[in-house]
Amino acid sequence: MSSWFDRLNEGLSKSRQRLAGSLNQLVGRGADVDDSFWEELEETLIAADLGVEAATDIVERLHLESDARSIPSADLIIARLQDMIAEEFETAGDPFQFSPVTVLMVGINGTGKTTSVGKLAKQAVEQHKKIILGSADTFRAAASEQLDVWAERANVEVVRKDRGADPASVAFDTVARAEEVGADIALIDTAGRLHTSLDLMHELEKVQRVTRDRSKAPTFTVLVMDATTGQNGLVQAREFDKHLAIDALILTKLDGTAKGGIAVAISRELKVPIVRIGVGEGIDDLRPFDPHEFAKALVGIDV
Repeated sequence: MSSWFDRLNEGLSKSRQRLAGSLNQLVGRGADVDDSFWEELEETLIAADLGVEAATDIVERLHLESDARSIPSADLIIARLQDMIAEEFETAGDPFQFSPVTVLMVGINGTGKTTSVGKLAKQAVEQHKKIILGSADTFRAAASEQLDVWAERANVEVVRKDRGADPASVAFDTVARAEEVGADIALIDTAGRLHTSLDLMHELEKVQRVTRDRSKAPTFTVLVMDATTGQNGLVQAREFDKHLAIDALILTKLDGTAKGGIAVAISRELKVPIVRIGVGEGIDDLRPFDPHEFAKALVGIDV
């Protein structure tokens, strides 16, 4: 059976091919590190969706460090690049380290939000934790049915109301039920919200406000994002953060994109941790995020 790093490595293969191909060309030019090397390195990182700000900052720091430490060759600089990418990520603040805790899952449609809720519930049960799920997507029947499937797999209770009910009332009842049964985690699935729709975002603000007011446990809002959206995902993240002050990120579908570098741009932009990443459909393909493993799988050059 393959290890998690093997699956992560395979999942990031498209992103790595895009980045490593250019990096290999830079290394292959020889030991000389001139101005054009630094310009091409910056362009390579931007093209890999790390974002202009992150790419520029990383290259500037690498340049200063290589001068100060007299790092003589391109291959050694690329090795240091891997560490610097890992250092870009926030590492503190995983909501799932708390018990009890209330977690509100948000994001646009199609990001894998409901699936992530189900996987997290199943994994938590396997860790002998008690979970209550809240089906606060009261508009899309398929979302409730999908959550039911996961709840059945995990053998956990789901709090729900009739279709069209106020999502905030579902959140309220979920927190109340979690406290009643002494749950470790109250995990609330919300309807997918287009970040461009103010009415929908204001409704989500209400769900968050009611949840926070009712919950006695620490309450976190986690944004689930689809890595295949690349820089468009960064626009989404900004809007959700503006309305909800996002606490943490889950990044899904990394196996389907060459834009894995977006993880750096989003984490840097929001200054919150990526707490889980998904590289496949299996329940074990959603795992805690390790910055150094991710950077190693993304850069993927043996130097």
